[in-house]
Amino acid sequence: MTVAIIDYGSGNLRSAAKSLERAAKEAGGGPVRVTDDPAVVRDADRVVLPGVGAFGDCRAGLHALPGMVEALIDFVETRQRPFLGICVGMQLMASRGLEHGSHAGFGWIPGDVVALEPGADSGSGALKVPHMGWNLLRMEAVDHPVLAELPQPSYVYFVHSFHLRPADPAHLLASVDYGERVTAIVGRDNLIGTQFHPEKSQAAGLRFLGNFLRWCP
Repeated sequence: MTVAIIDYGSGNLRSAAKSLERAAKEAGGGPVRVTDDPAVVRDADRVVLPGVGAFGDCRAGLHALPGMVEALIDFVETRQRPFLGICVGMQLMASRGLEHGSHAGFGWIPGDVVALEPGADSGSGALKVPHMGWNLLRMEAVDHPVLAELPQPSYVYFVHSFHLRPADPAHLLASVDYGERVTAIVGRDNLIGTQFHPEKSQAAGLRFLGNFLRWCP
């Protein structure tokens, strides 16, 4: 089982790779490859798309790799293999991102990536943006294999100012409270994505990654 982590100039690749290698070792999996080569993606069993920064910049970086977008679309839509997006990598799964203009995403999880507005309903300005630090996961879905046996309670680590608001509530698998309901995990079919960083989320993150590697959608 080969895991390909997409290197397009964005994301904490070293940390993500080390965490996935540890999870793969515990799960009895195969090699983890950090790559900018579409051929490696096409041959992989699982793909991870990380991302840090602005939606539009990450989108541009991904499209700058010849053949990579086409390889990802083939992997996800045609071959229907397991795919994980992390942080902005998850946001790119949306229909569009509304950070510094409107930018098209893959449309795999219909919805928009919108700015955090903690306390907007109550008028409270006590919570700062970006949302940075640990927060408690609240499960919105039951019996999803990638969420199985996470530590209870599960605290995970966030650094972000935007989040994906799914058009279909069934695609919201977990959330956190940050002055509003903030998307933490989305998914459908062979797709799953986290706004938090599993590679920085200690036991909960490692369990999540191990579950992803064992997942057979």
